[in-house]
Amino acid sequence: MKIPFRFIASRVVFYLFTAWAAITINFFLPRMMKGDPVTAYMQKQAGRITPEAEHALRILFGLDKDKSLGQQYLEYWQLLLNGDLGRSFSNGLAPVGDVIASALPWTLGLVGIATVVSFTLGTATGAIIGWRRGSRADVIVPITTFFSTVPYFWLGLIAIAVFSSILGWFPASHAYGKGSSPEFTLDFIGQVVAHGALPAITIVVASLGGWILGMRNMMLTVLDEDYITVAQAKGLPNGRVLWRYAARNAMLPQLSSFALSIGFIVGGTIVMEMVFSYPGVGKMLLDATTAKDYPLMQGLFLIITMAVLCANIIADIAYAILDPRTRQTEA
Repeated sequence: MKIPFRFIASRVVFYLFTAWAAITINFFLPRMMKGDPVTAYMQKQAGRITPEAEHALRILFGLDKDKSLGQQYLEYWQLLLNGDLGRSFSNGLAPVGDVIASALPWTLGLVGIATVVSFTLGTATGAIIGWRRGSRADVIVPITTFFSTVPYFWLGLIAIAVFSSILGWFPASHAYGKGSSPEFTLDFIGQVVAHGALPAITIVVASLGGWILGMRNMMLTVLDEDYITVAQAKGLPNGRVLWRYAARNAMLPQLSSFALSIGFIVGGTIVMEMVFSYPGVGKMLLDATTAKDYPLMQGLFLIITMAVLCANIIADIAYAILDPRTRQTEA
C-alpha cells in the first residue's frame, strides 16, 4: 500500500497553515483584549511594582511598548521555538510550560484512558448491535443514549452521592489522598486509581451512547452494500464479514470524531474536573481565566490547539490506510 506524495504534501501544507494561523491568533488575541497581563498583575500588587519593574515585566512578557507589533510578533515566535511559553502570574511567575506540565499527566491519564475505553467499547458494541439488528440487543441504544443526554454535572453529582456518600466505594474528590505527595509507590498508585475510577467511569457512561449510536447507524448502512452480500454468499464466517468488511468500513466516520476527542483530551473535561476537584488542565484553564492569568491561558490554548491538530493528522493517516478512496481523491 502506497500513500501518494500529493496526498501527504496537501495534508502537510494544510496543517502547517492551520498551526501558523492558530499561533498567530494566540499572539493577537490577548493584545486585542482590554488591558494586558502586566497591567492586571500590577493592579493585584496594589502599587508595589515600581516603574522599572513594570518595564522589566513588559520586556519579559513581550509587551514592550518601545517595540512595534511586528517586532513583538517575531520575538513571540522566537520564544515559542525555544519552548518558552511565558510566565504565569497566578503561580508566582513560574514558567507556563512547567505549570502546564504539572497538570497535563493527570488529564491525559484520566480523560485519555476514559476516552479510549469509551470509544473502543462503544464502537465494538455498536457494530454488534448493528449486525444483529432487530434483536434484543437494540435495547442498549436507548439506555446508553439516555445517560448521554443527562447533564454531566448532574451525572457526576449523582455518582458521588451514590458511590461515595452512600456506598463508600470510591473517594469523592481529588486525585489522591490528603496529606500524600506524588511518588512512584504502590500505595500512591493505588490512591490515584481509587480517586480516578469514579470520574473515569462517569466519563465512559456519559459518552458511550454517542459511540454506540453512531457505529450502529453506520453498520445499518454498510450492511446493505453489495460487497457484504457477496462476502456472505462466498460462505465467509460471520465473524470475518462483521469485523473485516462491515465494521472496518462503518468505523471510518467514527475515526474523525475520535480524533477530535483525542485532541480535546488535553483540554480536559472542565465540568468533570470541577465536580470531582480533579487537578487537571481543564480546571487549570478555568482558574487561569478567573485569575486573568493571560500567559497561562495563552499557553493552554496553544497546547490544546496543537493537540487537536496532531490528533487530526493521525486520523487522516489512519483514514488513508483504511480507505484507499480517500488518498486517491486527494491525489
